[in-house]
Amino acid sequence: MSTGIDPSARVHPSAVIEDGAVIGAGATVGPFSVIGPNVRLATGVEVKSHAVVTGDTEIGPETVVFPGAVIGEVPQDLKFKGEETRLVIGARNRIREGVTMNTGTEGGGGLTSVGDDCLFMTGAHVAHDAHVGNRVVVANQGAIAGHCVIEDDVIIGGLSGIHQWVRIGRGAIIGAVTMVTNDVIPYGLVQGPRGVLDGLNLVGLKRRGVARADITALRAAYQMLAQGDGAFVERARRLGEETESDYVREIVEFILSASDRHFLTPG
Repeated sequence: MSTGIDPSARVHPSAVIEDGAVIGAGATVGPFSVIGPNVRLATGVEVKSHAVVTGDTEIGPETVVFPGAVIGEVPQDLKFKGEETRLVIGARNRIREGVTMNTGTEGGGGLTSVGDDCLFMTGAHVAHDAHVGNRVVVANQGAIAGHCVIEDDVIIGGLSGIHQWVRIGRGAIIGAVTMVTNDVIPYGLVQGPRGVLDGLNLVGLKRRGVARADITALRAAYQMLAQGDGAFVERARRLGEETESDYVREIVEFILSASDRHFLTPG
């Protein structure tokens, strides 16, 4: 991407574009917004009024940043000493009013990342070194703490919090007003004030057109994880040896991969 403001970009006279910022073709910056010197806005990005985009931040094509959002500020981490870190946001995201997203920390890899086609509703937060996949929805006031990994197609309910270092597997759903302190298996359903794994996200699976045979296999796998012999990880390993479903294998691989937390296990 070249430097400067593309001739086709529309920048309101009251906006502040600091020297060094890159404003791509067809991008829009609204009244009283501030774009920092290390910011790169791709083609068609829209930053509405009274938003701040700062830090070493890259925003992908056609993403919209709504009023009052603060994107790319320094981490809320007392260990942060001003090191150069980044925030990379993909394409076609909707970042609603009051959303905050921070750059990374040196100790966490130096990068916070967001994929494509996500929706962050009013007041949502993405902390340092978190990695958010594609098509993720974070409802009003939902918060993702530092170092979390949120895989594709996850939904996080309003007023919910994801504890630092937690991984949430693809296609999982977190209910509203829920605190998630341990890893969530792919396609899991978590709800309750202190998050409990309470089944599978069957509605989400059906909406995505997952075959009935795979849904049946997932249900059987969940029962085995909940009630089988041995420790949770041992059940998962045995499940991986028996299943022919790619969806079940995905859960097994998630459980057997490295993690900094324990798992929410079926009740």
